[in-house]
Amino acid sequence: MLHSRPPGAVAVLLFLLSYNGPSAFSPDALRRSHSSSSSLPSLTSVMAVDHSKFRTCHQTSFCRRHRHGKSKTLYDYRVVADTVAFHPDAANAAAESIHVDEAAHKPAGGGGILSSISRRIMGHSTAASSSSSSGEHTAIRVPPPVLTATLRNAAPFTSTDLTAQVYGSCHEGDETLKLAVTLLESGVARITVSEGGETLARTPRWTADAFVLNADEMTAASKVDLYTLNEDVMRAVDVEEPSDAKQTIAALVSRAHRAMVSATVDADNFLVLRYGREEQQYTLMIQINPFGVYFFRDDGNTPPLIVAGSSGLTHFEVRRRRECGTDAADDKKNVQKTAEKRKLAEDDTDAEDDQQQQRHGGKEIVGYWEDGLAIYADGTREEKITSTEEEEQQDEQDIDKGEGREERRLDEEPYDTEGMWEEKFSTHTDSKPNGPMSVGMEIVFPQSAHLFGLPEHASSAQLKTTTGTDGHHYYKEPYRLYNLDVFEYELDETMALYGHVPLVVSQSATMGTAGAFWFNPTETFVDVQEVEGVDDTIESRTHFMSESGVIDLFLLPGPDPQALYGQYARLTGRMPLPPMFSLGYHQCRWNYRDEADVYFVHSKFEELDYPYDVLWLDIEHTDGKRYFTWDKKLFPKPEEMQKKLAADGRRMVTIIDPHIKTDNSYYIHKEASALGLYIKDKNGDKDYEGWCWPGSSSYLDFTTEKVRNWWADQFQYAKYKGSTPTLFTWNDMNEPSVFNGPEVSMQKDLLNLNKIEHREWHNLYGMLFHRSTSEGLIKRNPGANIRPFVLSRSFFAGSQRYGAIWTGDNAAKWSHLEIATPMLLGLNIGAISFSGADVGGFFGDTDAELMTRWMQAGAYQPFFRGHAHHDAKRREPWMFGDETMVRLRRAAMARYALLPYWYTVFWNAGVTGMPVMRTMWMQYPNIPELYSVDNQFLIGSDLLVRPVTSAGATASEIKFPLSDCWYDVDNMQRIPMTGNHDSAATKVLKSDIDKIPVYQRGGSIIPRKLRLRRSSYLMTNDPYTLYIALDDSLKAEGTLYMDDETTFDHEKKGDYAVAKFSSDWGAASTAIQNSVQIGSEYAVNAKNKPARMVERIIVMGVPNKGPRSIELISSQTSGAVPMEFQFDSLSKVLVIRKPGVSALDDWTLKIHT
Repeated sequence: MLHSRPPGAVAVLLFLLSYNGPSAFSPDALRRSHSSSSSLPSLTSVMAVDHSKFRTCHQTSFCRRHRHGKSKTLYDYRVVADTVAFHPDAANAAAESIHVDEAAHKPAGGGGILSSISRRIMGHSTAASSSSSSGEHTAIRVPPPVLTATLRNAAPFTSTDLTAQVYGSCHEGDETLKLAVTLLESGVARITVSEGGETLARTPRWTADAFVLNADEMTAASKVDLYTLNEDVMRAVDVEEPSDAKQTIAALVSRAHRAMVSATVDADNFLVLRYGREEQQYTLMIQINPFGVYFFRDDGNTPPLIVAGSSGLTHFEVRRRRECGTDAADDKKNVQKTAEKRKLAEDDTDAEDDQQQQRHGGKEIVGYWEDGLAIYADGTREEKITSTEEEEQQDEQDIDKGEGREERRLDEEPYDTEGMWEEKFSTHTDSKPNGPMSVGMEIVFPQSAHLFGLPEHASSAQLKTTTGTDGHHYYKEPYRLYNLDVFEYELDETMALYGHVPLVVSQSATMGTAGAFWFNPTETFVDVQEVEGVDDTIESRTHFMSESGVIDLFLLPGPDPQALYGQYARLTGRMPLPPMFSLGYHQCRWNYRDEADVYFVHSKFEELDYPYDVLWLDIEHTDGKRYFTWDKKLFPKPEEMQKKLAADGRRMVTIIDPHIKTDNSYYIHKEASALGLYIKDKNGDKDYEGWCWPGSSSYLDFTTEKVRNWWADQFQYAKYKGSTPTLFTWNDMNEPSVFNGPEVSMQKDLLNLNKIEHREWHNLYGMLFHRSTSEGLIKRNPGANIRPFVLSRSFFAGSQRYGAIWTGDNAAKWSHLEIATPMLLGLNIGAISFSGADVGGFFGDTDAELMTRWMQAGAYQPFFRGHAHHDAKRREPWMFGDETMVRLRRAAMARYALLPYWYTVFWNAGVTGMPVMRTMWMQYPNIPELYSVDNQFLIGSDLLVRPVTSAGATASEIKFPLSDCWYDVDNMQRIPMTGNHDSAATKVLKSDIDKIPVYQRGGSIIPRKLRLRRSSYLMTNDPYTLYIALDDSLKAEGTLYMDDETTFDHEKKGDYAVAKFSSDWGAASTAIQNSVQIGSEYAVNAKNKPARMVERIIVMGVPNKGPRSIELISSQTSGAVPMEFQFDSLSKVLVIRKPGVSALDDWTLKIHT
């Protein structure tokens, strides 16, 4: 969020007028002092992102150390053959426990609906044991590994040798690691590498299985066969050589060499695991020396889908002692060393404080802005230091571009050891008490030139190269995955943003769809490279480098997008069905000033018959940024306000952030402090304090179950005074954002309540906050039976289980409208489907044309919200004049008409895992020319949308897959095209200011509701209109999902129905039919037939003759009932009016031609 900055004299005057002690200089006081005065001119500062506040790879020791293979010679991993253990009966045995920091959330009260919902909807495991606040490791059930072994680093000079030489630290023997392979019934293979050896790994590294993995659906492969010719392995596992082992392994090695991978030719250097079902087999081939993994889909003589670790870039910095000679039995000496370390830490803090004083010229700091710049007591603020041209040139030289110099560096430059044990950035120092702990691996996708994923970045949906020979790459910096509040982010960048999913998906015409999920929540950099493969193919390579954690790699075999996203849903959880209202339009602003403002905005929407569902309140609604409170002067009657809006079918949302104002009179802070729920400093002694909207703030430890439960309890109506069942929640600033912290976040060496460093769980923090809030909204209602709605800015893999995500603080610029589609497609590639970009752009002012185009685009985003900064001009739909208001309303009406379709697509996403907003290749994986297209998309499988993103546009270029035909949704006419069915046709079509380019797929049936209402609630019992678009075979089919749109009864009671419509005009007996599946015989809502009537059926692409007569045949009628209809032979459109059928009945319309 950006603030306007008054010039010197005005700022001082405003500070004097509002001064009530240091707390008056919080961002709250500053903003209120000038934003509440209408006499002041708008003084919005316009800035680009301050790159100096965010680290590059070159400024990050672990990335700098391992990028471009600089550390390659320190690591040479080999499987110790006689340590291999094969567990063929593991799948049939009771699931074993693997150690993690904390079990999955176990809802208060044990069983009941909340427990059931947590398991089914939110992905919580029934097998999780309760967590302990003592820091002991607890367990979660997952399938046990089918194979385990020891890896040994056989490099003559290792990383521990290097640190012993440079730092004088202790060399404690061989670097050994533990390898575990788990194979799942879905075809997914899990390769885990963790620390081994009693001296180096005194305790297991912290892992996040319990927070991310969907244990309930991770079923082990039922049958696994082992093939090997290695005698040591055969002795270790006590098996004889299979009769076909030589032939099998030789064939696999031959297939591996068809890709540019470094597989050896010695057949006894491999062990092979084959598993799967009769219809689809998979093979994981492990190379023993050097260690590498080759993953095959057994569907022909193709190269491996994925190759991992074969290029010598695997690294695992095992833990080591920096100091030698520690005598564990000498307690006095240990106590003394601890005291000395603490004193050194305090000295470091004092030194940093001195440095800060010098930086600020001795001025008293009373706060910080979101950009990290200080606010001084005299009313001024710290000026941004701009780089000189010489400094910028030096920075450019410092950036490590690769560009073919890797080998020279390895030969001529010493190993990079700076920052291993302590690292500084800007004025902040990371103490790194555990030393270097980085892990990394190269993951290769043979015969693939198209990689996608790694959201969130303000860049194209397809990943672009970050490294390559002779400077042939697009970006200089690798993709960075580290959740950050990036102030005014720039476009076409690999910089980290608010959330991340470490999933890469490959799409190839020859190899199909495959994916790699790098399960590591620590800071991660990813290089992307393309190299020439055999037979003029392209091979895509990724190099993952993480600061800490373990190597935990999931390989997803596909073979197509539908299969891959089903596999990923079983792995990280499914998106629950959101309440219907959340799919409508949301109106937000920072901030609606008071209750009168809220009532005015609401009444204006009513007056104009403009549909909207939710009105939002930003941080100004609180009492001094104390969340769960209201400003009593501005919002004296919040319950009455919510009830008045609810009477018109509207909900409200208030913002609740994770930073808690450090005010002992604030009940949330007082209770959290007393219970010890806050994150601690690096010594674990004091509650951490940082600066955010309220001023000095503390941060709750959401990695701990008792904290999450406590937070969820705060949403009880008796505690959150002024809240009602129609009030929902917005979680912002949850990266977490700390204005005076390194990179506007928390220091990495802070500790959670279990003494685990922040660096280990940083990327999980926003998701866990989101999760706890969502659980709180469920628990607050009797029976825990009302679906929650929570919007979050930060996320990680698995966030799809907890609510919606938006792309953060965008700008009112055409370029930001243009990038919105690729960014949202990137989120959907990462299975974050319920996502959107703020309509109109958050920063700056928008004009009528830009607002129109943004509303048109937003109407086809999964999450549809208009939002604006407080310094932006008011931009409610009526602010641009009547002509523009009508256009904006038309776009919103298109959204509301399609709500039955949206709701069905969201339901399908939860069932199948397929994203709601799909790239073209997700639906058409056999048309390579569509792979790179990211300026158009599909909603579900049946609507193609091409947003208009440039000023003055009157036409748009659209690529249509020719395997289907397409109809313009406005005139219902088929788009004329010719060509090969396995290709796409590019058409330039009209898209003036009144046109939203949207097209329905031939062969689909889409339900709509056409009666104009002002909210989704008022549409609940409205009848449907079915739009049937016939394909080339004159057939079509579609689905309509129905439930009460609000509760969990569809899960708890099976109270839902699925109508399956079909139409066939090519058969001897032409018909339109409906077949209904009811979830349960006890369903109530699903049997309310009068509320699910079909009032109209429209058929597009009808053959020239048209029908002579149409008759209804149904169990609800006695005999055939003639139907009224209209047919236009020129447009080929048939309209059947008032057929008198319910979507909850089986029926047939017989059409006589």
